[in-house]
Amino acid sequence: MNLDLTNKTAIVCGSTQGIGLASAKELSEMGANCVLVARNEEKLKNAIKELDLSQNQNHQYLVADFTQPEELKFKLESFLVGKSVEILINNTGGPAGGPANAADTSEYLAAFNMHLICNHILAQAVIPLMKTSGYGRIINVISTSVKQPLPNLGVSNTIRGAVANWSKTLANELGQFNITVNNVLPGATDTVRLSSIIENKASKTGQTKEEVRATMAAASPMGRVARPEEVANAIAFLASPAASYINGINVPVDGGRTKSL
Repeated sequence: MNLDLTNKTAIVCGSTQGIGLASAKELSEMGANCVLVARNEEKLKNAIKELDLSQNQNHQYLVADFTQPEELKFKLESFLVGKSVEILINNTGGPAGGPANAADTSEYLAAFNMHLICNHILAQAVIPLMKTSGYGRIINVISTSVKQPLPNLGVSNTIRGAVANWSKTLANELGQFNITVNNVLPGATDTVRLSSIIENKASKTGQTKEEVRATMAAASPMGRVARPEEVANAIAFLASPAASYINGINVPVDGGRTKSL
């Protein structure tokens, strides 16, 4: 099985922690040059130190705030001059929790910009480079909510669904160029976002954080939440040459929690 990413460059968003950082570390170990993208430069500098360098990889970072799509576009276009990119990992922290009917329209617009619009800006910037190299992998880290909406995550459920359908449409359009587009759907994963969700739920229900976490773990047939590297493994496989004919799908990494196939 060919998992070699030597001489390939991967842009990894949200890569200073959690699933994003775990993905960048895995891709670097497969030989890829990684471009880390996040808004905190100090954290980016620390994260880049964790990447593998054993194959003379050239890792870089780009400071960008996904609440400012036009700024992202400007910075990205400048950064990519003279560069090649074969892999794009779209990964952004999800919107705050709450019921869909209580959300202000501004919450939907902000989430739409951070997720779909920024994903689109990134994809449009790298697709020509992927066409030139004859190799492309666009992988969107979204949520199992595209298969089964999650309680009290109304805005997230809505926006994740939009990204999933955008992704499937791109897959249909780009397959002819040897560019695949797939979605990875993490279940409950041990990240900063999960800690925030647990804390929020505990404050609203009167349960302890330990009790909330235990309930989340019990929802999976495996009886635990995922480790970030377990999600990263699926992402890295889809980025590899071995996944060359896997296109336009959703891949849940949730220990079997989602009740539909």
